[in-house]
Amino acid sequence: MKTIFITGTSSGLGKAAVHLFHNKGWNVIATMRNTDKGKEFKDLERVNVMRLDVTNPDEIELVIKQALALGEIDVVLNNAAYGTIGPLESVNEEHLLHQINTNFLGAIRVTKAFIPHFRERSSGLFINVSSIGGLVTFPFDSLYHAAKWGIQGWSEAMSYELAAFGVGIKTVAPGFIRTDFASNMVITTLEPYQELMNRYLAVVSGMMNPETSGSTAEEVATVIYEAATDGKDQVHYTAGADSKEMHERRLEIGAEASIKEMSAVFLG
Repeated sequence: MKTIFITGTSSGLGKAAVHLFHNKGWNVIATMRNTDKGKEFKDLERVNVMRLDVTNPDEIELVIKQALALGEIDVVLNNAAYGTIGPLESVNEEHLLHQINTNFLGAIRVTKAFIPHFRERSSGLFINVSSIGGLVTFPFDSLYHAAKWGIQGWSEAMSYELAAFGVGIKTVAPGFIRTDFASNMVITTLEPYQELMNRYLAVVSGMMNPETSGSTAEEVATVIYEAATDGKDQVHYTAGADSKEMHERRLEIGAEASIKEMSAVFLG
């Protein structure tokens, strides 16, 4: 029976992944910052809930030791995420650090801590949840793009050194997911940008209509399960029709044309 270690499982995609892998017969270690939000997992056999803040390096080391004490882990899913949007000039130091620590450095630290375990066994797989924001850019999302493009490039670069030891690494890039993530994003702005921000947010609100847009968390979790079990020597996956369409469009017309097209769409 295989075991998966998942970060950011208190809601949304992380929660859906816990249920899917559990239903498929896996052992699941479900980590989150606030374990009170994981009460629904506590009655499930083969699901262990652990507290983990991926921005805390010492806590990462401790929790991974505790997880490995339960037995071998086969897959690590780096899913924990945080969002803030707005012009860079309006972002304070706390938002900047939290964005990069959660979405980028957290995944790196968790991965680094698990590598010796996988390397010694000559097996194991890391799956990093990226985003269409790691493949295509939008206005006022520069820090989110920095983190998610970083995840894409870092994962690809890591594939070389891990493959030498029989260890895999993959990314899954969803588009819009019908969860609370978008509504919980921190929005910052300054007066000189307000008109542009208003245009941008109006377009985004239409694109992120939970009744008609994007994918469910369960649909994206299915792609993650596919990546975990298909045995393919493949690093990058997209999840959701919107993610695939936007990525294919950028590849079709090229980066420079895509930038101009996105500017016209979002800013008029």
